Amino acid sequence: MARAAAALIAFLALAAAACGGSSGGSSGSGGGTLSGASTDPVTSTSKADFSALMKGLAVGRHAGYDRVTFTFDNFLPGYVISYIEPPIKEDGSGKPVNIAGSDYVQVLMQPASGFDLNSGECVIVYKGPKRISGADAGTSVVKDVVRTGDFEAVLTWTIGLADKAAYKVQTLESPPRLVIDFDSG
Repeated sequence: MARAAAALIAFLALAAAACGGSSGGSSGSGGGTLSGASTDPVTSTSKADFSALMKGLAVGRHAGYDRVTFTFDNFLPGYVISYIEPPIKEDGSGKPVNIAGSDYVQVLMQPASGFDLNSGECVIVYKGPKRISGADAGTSVVKDVVRTGDFEAVLTWTIGLADKAAYKVQTLESPPRLVIDFDSG
């Protein structure tokens, strides 16, 4: 039943994104104050032939939730957002990565990269930090946001949380953004 619900949510998220709308969290409800939040995986697919280019990352605290926003230069990639178990390893190398927090949400985006390889030369598009501390961002639930991979058109960031929190996913346009809100209520 949960798998069928997740598939339906993925389809609805893709349809909403294609129509310029947003994709919300999946089935299940969080016990906090963020309406529509869940701890279930959220997915969307992309049919793009080349990588979405990540150009920005923002982390901040809002009333009732902490927000992580990935901004893209050209379009949104497909994504899988879900809780994962440690140890956290870097894509490609397999090296362990230390991330603050006790629970972890992986944001796997495909096809996506912080580097533009389409120009014949590797052009760095994302020039921001590979790690943003929740303490530096002033967040309460989000403890760490770390790039754990940018390998073969798969861009992976892992978010360390103080505790398991329900989250809500949405997409925005102009510029294309993938937004994840973590319930802090």
